[in-house]
Amino acid sequence: MSPNGSDRSSRRPMRRKLPQVLTAGLILATATGCSYNWEDFPRLGMPTPVTEEAPRILSLWQGSWAAALLTGILVWGLILWATIFHRRSRTKVEVPPQTRYNMPIEALYTVTPLIIVSVLFYFTARDQSKLLELSEKPAHTINVVGYQWSWGFNYVEDVPGVQGDAKKDKNLASIPDKFIEQFPDNAGGVYDAGIPGDRNPQTGNPGPTLWLPKGEKVRFVLTSRDVIHSFWVVPFLMKQDVIPGHTNAFEVTATREGTFLGKCAELCGVDHSRMLFNVKVVSPERYQAHLKELADKGQTGYIPSGIEQTDPARNAEKNQL
Repeated sequence: MSPNGSDRSSRRPMRRKLPQVLTAGLILATATGCSYNWEDFPRLGMPTPVTEEAPRILSLWQGSWAAALLTGILVWGLILWATIFHRRSRTKVEVPPQTRYNMPIEALYTVTPLIIVSVLFYFTARDQSKLLELSEKPAHTINVVGYQWSWGFNYVEDVPGVQGDAKKDKNLASIPDKFIEQFPDNAGGVYDAGIPGDRNPQTGNPGPTLWLPKGEKVRFVLTSRDVIHSFWVVPFLMKQDVIPGHTNAFEVTATREGTFLGKCAELCGVDHSRMLFNVKVVSPERYQAHLKELADKGQTGYIPSGIEQTDPARNAEKNQL
């Protein structure tokens, strides 16, 4: 048998199997799609936003995907165009004309990526500046304390019946003055110190529960006692590092009541996977009632917020609020 004949015979089984493979792929794709909610498709894998700030992040995510898709279409189109219209003819075996330099093409593949990166950088920088913008007087301030292997929450609030002053409390001394100066006056405060074995009583999800009031701006002041952690509430669509010796902060306004999952998003050691917590968004009245419940349990004052710092280091960013 000729070599060409053997080649044709070897291709036949593959041709017979091709419809079977395509059918199996179609069935698999259809079966997978049955469990997918197409209403979620515009979010492209992101959870439903539950804060006023989260839609801005979602918009940036969607825009990045749109830019990536357009770039992909352009690249795929050029590949297909070259494959179809510049393939070697069966009747001609000579080498086609070789082009060494083509200034328009070289300019295209140099300038286009620069434009894409510049546009993405602009929108990212714009949105980041807006998301990290801090108000002069937030309605509520919560000091989130990360430690191996759980989370503590200092509610810097003027809770009725609780004596103290957050501005002078030694447990909050590691927080820079620019944040302490904006603490409420006479804020005795309450706290909740979690352990990995804690469970949310309603959902059974592991970790302590952070309570937030719906519709009111909350500032998170993030501090660490040991190593770098990362404070991530999944439906906030945002996370921020919790760094020893450096205080980060951001603000959110919750728009939906419910209990949501949070976790540490920075590999912080052997039990990193146990650093889970819950966020419970309730009405402002229920939030105040919860603070009173913590006070009634004796959880008044504050837990240590972080590693003690020298005054120059603690206030190195005093004018950058």
